[in-house]
Amino acid sequence: MSLHAPEFFAELRLPFPSGTTVGSTYYATPIAGAPLRLQIGFTDTQYRNAYGGLRLSVIHIDRGTIDAVALSFAEHGTFRRRQGALHQRNMPDTFNITLARPGQPAWEGADFRGLRDAIEQYTAVWFPGAWTASAPRRAAGRTAHKAPVPPAACSGGRAR
Repeated sequence: MSLHAPEFFAELRLPFPSGTTVGSTYYATPIAGAPLRLQIGFTDTQYRNAYGGLRLSVIHIDRGTIDAVALSFAEHGTFRRRQGALHQRNMPDTFNITLARPGQPAWEGADFRGLRDAIEQYTAVWFPGAWTASAPRRAAGRTAHKAPVPPAACSGGRAR
């Protein structure tokens, strides 16, 4: 059974135009022309075909890895919403590719917000401005509207 890494990283909606997935690892050059690269891979667990989080590495093109951090799915609430007898019994804070339902990704039911926020914070340290410069602008939703401006406060005298 396949890990489907490109689909997983697509679900994270990382904003780097140069980002690509090779095998089970995501690579990006968040700041064009800079010597630093971002590499994101999966962290293994003690169980075969099960992954407990992501490992982010900053790689210098001449010096190699200069920093790395592991982000666990458990600490970032990635699978908190995902419930069911299968996942409660078998490592609830991981995804195991052998337990995926047919036609569904192994991370079915995942909430990527906490993980994505942590990746954004980490990349802000090593690649300042790259996330906001690369992030696609959100379109206003159909229910969005401008709130009315409250009336200006009275500037003179006391109220009775």
